[in-house]
Amino acid sequence: MWLLVLQRLHGAAPLEAAVLELLRGLPASFWPRPCKRIRKWREQGESPSSNTGAYNQARQALPLAIVQQSCDRIFQELTGKMNQPLPDNTPRACVLDGSSMRMAHSPELCDLYPPGSNQHGENAVSEQGLLEKAIGRLPEGSTVMGDANFGVFSVAWAATQNAHPVLLRLTPERARRLAGEALRDGIDRPLVWKPSVADRRSHPELPADAGVRGRLIVRQVQPGNGASPFLLALFTTWRSSHEEMLGLYGRRWAIETDLRTLKAALCMDQLTCSTPDMVAKEIEMGVAAYNLIRAMIALASQQSGIPPRGYSFTKIRRILQTFAPALAEAPLLSQNGLEKGRCIPKPEAMIPMSFKNYVALGFSL
Repeated sequence: MWLLVLQRLHGAAPLEAAVLELLRGLPASFWPRPCKRIRKWREQGESPSSNTGAYNQARQALPLAIVQQSCDRIFQELTGKMNQPLPDNTPRACVLDGSSMRMAHSPELCDLYPPGSNQHGENAVSEQGLLEKAIGRLPEGSTVMGDANFGVFSVAWAATQNAHPVLLRLTPERARRLAGEALRDGIDRPLVWKPSVADRRSHPELPADAGVRGRLIVRQVQPGNGASPFLLALFTTWRSSHEEMLGLYGRRWAIETDLRTLKAALCMDQLTCSTPDMVAKEIEMGVAAYNLIRAMIALASQQSGIPPRGYSFTKIRRILQTFAPALAEAPLLSQNGLEKGRCIPKPEAMIPMSFKNYVALGFSL
């Protein structure tokens, strides 16, 4: 799994890059029980082959369920370390958005991801359908926030059935139907969102009494880019003031730049595998690589006071590319163990020479 992550950190590097990393030698903490060929190499000097076939077979044999559970565990561990106390009634939000990826052409993938169509041409399965399958993997209690593409009944229903509050933007047409009147600035009313005939047609499993109790909020807002003001309609099950909800929704745009980073910096716009399981593993480990870099940025931000968005994702990725094996074997240093002026560690008695210290070094050198 580390080699899959490494390939993504190096911009979708070929299999050969992972094999060369293996031959260079992984730290003992990465691979405490090396395979027989590596042991023979170390103990008897019998050089292993640099052919990529064995690595390719190994990654295909790796069970997808193990990869998914590991990706979730990495996410939980990292967020546990990053979590800071929040003011009362402030939610932790999971922002939803979708983006397309290109894949290799194979009969299996064509069957699994049949082409659909919308006003922009052909696409694959719906973003809403993908969310409904994945919602069980969201952190417990997180508020689900999405733009108008996710502002549909099925998303609100799936989220609330999994105990996730929602903050969803609605299209003007859908908001008018819920309001029962023309939209105007200042609407803030409780209501029960019931599925439409079209909702029931696409989701026949919905119970007869299906409904989501929440609030419809309409406010005139001014875009930060200077465009004309417009009426923003939000549906939410989160109990707070409309000012707090508008402020939270205003941060949704960050996911647009994050998706661009995933696709551009980690080259996830083009997947290379040709089977459904391998495509899933490629995505899971790509996200794990992304989360590892974001965790480094968060640690550096806590230490420096620079906002996380003030750091260059690409620059941190290069630091991780260069230092990752060394970081795993780095010794513990005392509070004053780093040269003065290079970084200021937190005032623990002993701190690990870990990701945050290397990030600080990389920015101060």
